[in-house]
Amino acid sequence: MPNIPPTCKLELRALQCSRNDALLFNDLSCVLQTGETLYVRGANGSGKSSLLRMLAGLAQPDAGDVRWCGTDTRALGSDYAAVLQYVGHQNGIKLDLTAQENLAFYQALNGGPDAAALITALERTGLASCAALPARRLSAGQRRRLALARLLLWHAPLWLLDEPLTSLDDDGRALFRGLMQRHTTGGGIIVMATHEADIGANGPHRELVLQ
Repeated sequence: MPNIPPTCKLELRALQCSRNDALLFNDLSCVLQTGETLYVRGANGSGKSSLLRMLAGLAQPDAGDVRWCGTDTRALGSDYAAVLQYVGHQNGIKLDLTAQENLAFYQALNGGPDAAALITALERTGLASCAALPARRLSAGQRRRLALARLLLWHAPLWLLDEPLTSLDDDGRALFRGLMQRHTTGGGIIVMATHEADIGANGPHRELVLQ
């Protein structure tokens, strides 16, 4: 992973997005410093997931650009991919693999095995007792925890999260708030699409409402 300066920032510069000839958002700009969280809110179909995919480099804006540490993310290429973790609205897990195997598979796609990090991720998300169970036997909340456990497999300063609280019970929500606070206190940046009125997390944050 590249050495990322502690003063890095994420810049959204005059972003424009349309879908099926309908304009979702235009001239969208924002700057996030280390330690900040951005809550992206809006009705279904307002472009929240589209914005996150743009920030993750999985889709391109119709206009504008995204910058990390002052450089267009398209120019950074794989170096930018190495500094972010993206958890979409879908869990993205393989139901025939165990919880532990799912995380090992994800590690293999992103830099190789790290047994200690894998075990730590299972423990911190409350899944250690479920590690050997096939994902299809996990509850909806446990599957969401497993998706979020990927955030802990390596240090990525930028988290991009699409409705991360989906299916989580009160304990799961409290656990997630703790993960958020630990990440931002350590200098990370979070961009989160959510319908939740009050996440209950501490630390510097702002809102972006898509119409």
